[in-house]
Amino acid sequence: MVSEMRLKRIADRIVEELTIILLRETADPRLDGVTITHIRLDPEVSFADIYVSALEGEDRSEEILAGLKHARGYLRSELAHRISHLRSFPKLRFHWDETLKKANRIDALIAQLDAEEIAKKSNEHE
Repeated sequence: MVSEMRLKRIADRIVEELTIILLRETADPRLDGVTITHIRLDPEVSFADIYVSALEGEDRSEEILAGLKHARGYLRSELAHRISHLRSFPKLRFHWDETLKKANRIDALIAQLDAEEIAKKSNEHE
């Protein structure tokens, strides 16, 4: 089992190298504009769950995830080559980051509650 500090360093390095690969070295147009939002490594460093997003939002999520799945072997090989101090390199699993969608939903709920409160106060003053 790897320490939390080492897991964080490995995760940070994977994000750094993967970002470079996606920006400069992939030719797949499905991967244009992909942003890595965060990564989670299991304690044994067997799997890397990589969360991604894009400026276009969820509209391209299926296309992007298909492109990443297609390139997964290449990406893992490139990362293993660049981050050579690991005994074995984790398998990559890509996920769409739902954080923005959830934040927008929370904002909408808060706005709805605020509007209901304003309407309620307005009715009380009449």
